Amino acid sequence: MTSTIASAEPCGVKRHLVIHEHLLERHRVGPVDHLSVEGVLALLPQLPIWPTTVGDRNSRIRGATTILNWLLTGPGAGWQERWVALGADNDLSWIDTLAPEDGRSAVTQRQERVGGLACLLLCRVVLPSYDFLACYQSTRLFDWVRQIMRPDVFAVLEQAATERGFGSHDRSDALRVISKIVLHTGKNVDELTADDVLEVFAWSVHDRPRRKEVPGLHTAWDLLSVIGVTPAEVTLRGALRRGQRTTADLIDAHDIRCRPIRDVLVRYLDERRSALDYNSLSNLAGVLAGSFWADIEKHHPGIDTLHLSDEVARAWKERVRIVTMADGNTRHRKDIHRILMRVRAFYLDIQQWALEDPGWARWAVPSPVRKSDTQGYEKAKRKRQATMHQRVRERLPHLPLLADTAERCRAEVTALLDAANECEPGEVFDHAGARYRRIPWKTADYTPRSRGNLSVGVENLATGETINLTRREDESFWAWAIIEVLRQSGVRLEELLEITHLALVSYKLPDSGEIVPLLQIVPSKSNEERLLLVSPELASVLATIISRLRADNSGTVPLVGRYDAHERVTGPPLPHLFQRALGPRREVISAGTVYKLINTVLAATGLRDATGQPLVYRPHDFRRMFTTAAVTGGLPIHIAARLLGHKSIATTEAYMAVFQEDLIRAYRSFLDKRRATRPPEEYREPTEEEWQEFQQHFHARKVALGECGRPYGSSCQHEHSCIRCPMLRVSPTQRPRLVEIIRNLGDRITEAKMNNWLGEVQGKGKITVCCAPQLGVTGRGVFVCGPC
Repeated sequence: MTSTIASAEPCGVKRHLVIHEHLLERHRVGPVDHLSVEGVLALLPQLPIWPTTVGDRNSRIRGATTILNWLLTGPGAGWQERWVALGADNDLSWIDTLAPEDGRSAVTQRQERVGGLACLLLCRVVLPSYDFLACYQSTRLFDWVRQIMRPDVFAVLEQAATERGFGSHDRSDALRVISKIVLHTGKNVDELTADDVLEVFAWSVHDRPRRKEVPGLHTAWDLLSVIGVTPAEVTLRGALRRGQRTTADLIDAHDIRCRPIRDVLVRYLDERRSALDYNSLSNLAGVLAGSFWADIEKHHPGIDTLHLSDEVARAWKERVRIVTMADGNTRHRKDIHRILMRVRAFYLDIQQWALEDPGWARWAVPSPVRKSDTQGYEKAKRKRQATMHQRVRERLPHLPLLADTAERCRAEVTALLDAANECEPGEVFDHAGARYRRIPWKTADYTPRSRGNLSVGVENLATGETINLTRREDESFWAWAIIEVLRQSGVRLEELLEITHLALVSYKLPDSGEIVPLLQIVPSKSNEERLLLVSPELASVLATIISRLRADNSGTVPLVGRYDAHERVTGPPLPHLFQRALGPRREVISAGTVYKLINTVLAATGLRDATGQPLVYRPHDFRRMFTTAAVTGGLPIHIAARLLGHKSIATTEAYMAVFQEDLIRAYRSFLDKRRATRPPEEYREPTEEEWQEFQQHFHARKVALGECGRPYGSSCQHEHSCIRCPMLRVSPTQRPRLVEIIRNLGDRITEAKMNNWLGEVQGKGKITVCCAPQLGVTGRGVFVCGPC
């Protein structure tokens, strides 16, 4: 096993950069790089594919001699260095630039040089690059490689491909890739390493604006595991995935210059790591090390303390609120409170830990994020919740149309595929009012429903559109299955993709003995396992999925390991229900594919929002719509919380979107129920005398300083001492009168004190104390009474 695969973590995006550095720049020299022209020409007749006719032999000798003489004109100590220096390793265009020879046509000379070049490559005089081999279109060269360079090992690989059920197209692509690796490395096929295969992938993504996968590369990796070149338990996709990175790696990715600050960030994340999932830990590292401290160091070089000055903190908070887009434009950051609260929590955690561990005391400093900086969090949260509710109100009415469209598209494509299967390639047939021609369709996207690698394709003769019906039928089926399961179960996207055949269990009711199906949802976001009662509709969908998987795989559901993109780990092989065939291998459907399939059905519906833009459904929208429909349909909210896996009912309430008609209907129902519990005479029509008495009551509430707030049917209980009554509503226009009353009371109290009239002092003092607050003004400019 090589160092690349034996390392603790497989490669990801940054791992690809490492591959580019230590694989793409490896020095390659052929085993006969030192030979002279005569020595090289002496090797050619030893090739098993050497022509039997004199004319063909002389033609190849002349072609090889011309190329060797041209290479001698380049700088370098050997054939490989000259090959690279003259640019021959980039493409095949230099063949036509060589000096012409007299007596033969240009076409004949080109054929001689191409034949001579093939002999030089087979003798390993030069080792071509993958750029050159991609331009070399002749398949005979790669067939010769399998005949000359360890044909016994290649025979083992072909036999393994047949035993594993690989189609002819997949098999030929894989063997072609292996032949190219043999030519490029100069090794025999049994001497290859896993790094040699990874180098092909690195070449396919290196310096290319658009990544393009090499056909047959994954199959080649699987076949080479038969002879021990690649690990049998790891697929190529698994080897390319980057596992969980250490805390130090997460911080070092942001190039923190100050070593003490870098160390305290690593230590802090190590403390938090046990309580967080990997995705949350990675996001936290991105905020603290990237959005916070890397930005501080960029604009304030040399800073080495967490205790930031007010100017530095203020400047950072202003910068972090602005996001610069790829096109140079800027916008306000939507998740600003998430960043500010995480930075504030970082400082507050250290302050708390310093009380228990003196090692943190050095870093216990005031936080640059004050409490006032995060006051808008609740407002932003309510705004985000209102936006989610509006999404539900816009999408829930169209959910039946979306489901019907998914079912219709699936039925139409299946019917067209069945009609095409009854025709031979090239035959024209009519279906649903349109005319099609059956065409052969070779594809690397092998599915069990295709014959080998020949998918069923048709051409619409009216529009000229060509359709891969095998792929289209597969996509339409899984789009229908995903939409149905999401809308009928309310599970999260991660939970959907983790459903296995083992998750379907049965439960016998103790009272009636009835057997009911249950769906086990494994722990995901809330890390809590739960069981869902399977409705008949959901049971039908799950049964259809299982039947399809069994029909494609000899009556069993294949075991597939699922890669968790959040935790960066690959789970054990399990009979996952949402799995598809990708070439000769099977994988669990990715989250990106789920979005793509849903959007395909949405495009067929033609739904648009209020602004005229295409309506977008996300997988989590189905969860919110499921909650809203269930609770408004009568399901108690605490039961809905258990079905959704929420620990708090408040979380479930945030999922519910209340429609206006539901609000009116619920309030009217509340009024009807309340009236039913009251005496009937309370709801009779009032008499004329009662109505006049009610109107006169409001006239009787007028007093000197404003208005009396006593309710209808009650009398004054304070002997008309309005100035000290809590029911008095003072009018703002009576402020001068109120000031005069209080001033007069003050004079009378002074007089009572002078004459020692203690009773007067006590009574009028209470009135003064009661009325003094009435001189204050509220925020709206209205005078109020203190007791009120």
